[in-house]
Amino acid sequence: MTTSHPSIIGRQPIVNSKQEIIGYEFFFRNDQDHGTTPFEEDIQTCAKILSTAIDEMHESWLLGQQLAFINVDHVMLNSVFLALMPPEKTVLEVVHTLNVTPDIIARCQALKAEKFRIALDNPQHHPNLAALIPIADFIKLDMREVDTPTATTWLKQYQTSQCQVIAEKVEQQAQFKALHAAGFQHFQGYFYAKPDNVVTKVINPSFEGVLHLLDLVSRDAENNVIEKGFKRDTTLSYKLLRYINSVGFGLSCEVQSINHALTILGRNQLYRWLTLLMVTAGNNSTSPALMKTSITRGRLTELLGAPYFEKNDRDNLFIVGVFSMLDIILKMPMAQVIEKLSLPEAIVDALVDRTGMFGPFLKLTEACEDANNNDIVELAALLQLNPDKVNQCHMEALAWAEALAI
Repeated sequence: MTTSHPSIIGRQPIVNSKQEIIGYEFFFRNDQDHGTTPFEEDIQTCAKILSTAIDEMHESWLLGQQLAFINVDHVMLNSVFLALMPPEKTVLEVVHTLNVTPDIIARCQALKAEKFRIALDNPQHHPNLAALIPIADFIKLDMREVDTPTATTWLKQYQTSQCQVIAEKVEQQAQFKALHAAGFQHFQGYFYAKPDNVVTKVINPSFEGVLHLLDLVSRDAENNVIEKGFKRDTTLSYKLLRYINSVGFGLSCEVQSINHALTILGRNQLYRWLTLLMVTAGNNSTSPALMKTSITRGRLTELLGAPYFEKNDRDNLFIVGVFSMLDIILKMPMAQVIEKLSLPEAIVDALVDRTGMFGPFLKLTEACEDANNNDIVELAALLQLNPDKVNQCHMEALAWAEALAI
């Protein structure tokens, strides 16, 4: 085992049938594996990275009820680093290559007694995992090239009151809908970020209200005019006040009115928080996972670029990250979205082409969301960001997004 090649954490959400995030599976990439070697081969080093990142966050590790899924082999199952992980929030995903011996079974049972949970990786293809099925809390089933009748058969085989089945590698909305109709309740994959179409001609009225406010702020309208804009939709007023009074904003006093908020925020900060409203305005039609991913993306892009930019441009990094999923949220091509927003050229370049001074930071943020991205280490090196810094920013962004209680 080598520890000379630092790894960068990637993640993929696991969601329920309402598309609410219940946890994340964490992956690792380093400059030795070129993004293709499974991290189990250096699993103890990778576990140390994750546990250290979580430990550095202390009370900021606020994943609430969400779980951290990490892959484990026989080395990791017996590793001292497991003691660094919070058991109630950690799911140990047993790799399919594990040789399940009586000692392994006993160890898994002992870990369950410590409140860790056990997940199995595709036991339908790997009979060596059969002995662990009775103690599994989750069973993951790969849905690539699997028809619905076969998936349903597997679900009936593995789903129990004690064990939840997760359909993984679900990448299209149509497949999600078919599996949900078949009885699946948990899913992993980016289907929620791939809507059936992006040809909407009319914007949801709640989005339209935020677009109007964004336009007023970008034109530096008077406070009383902006306040009237908020009064058109009391839900927006409520959300803005909730966000700026949240842990993530860090104010020392409570903001009790829109007028008060306008007085203390300033235009840049107000625009920044309106971007959150833009993402969450249509919460009856937008996937919760999509909203949270967008917000986490904004914060991570900002944190990655923070050492290189002044305050105003750091706000712009946040806007770039959040707005980068607006085409999916609004179900509209990005070019049309941009037509409705008055944005600086550098933000437009990042949103359209991932270029300009903000583009590379957005690309690295997106790479952190992709379990199979081969470029994550190269992008970090290009920006002269060491893996430890990227991982710290990643954990902090997840905690920050959770603190907003979206």
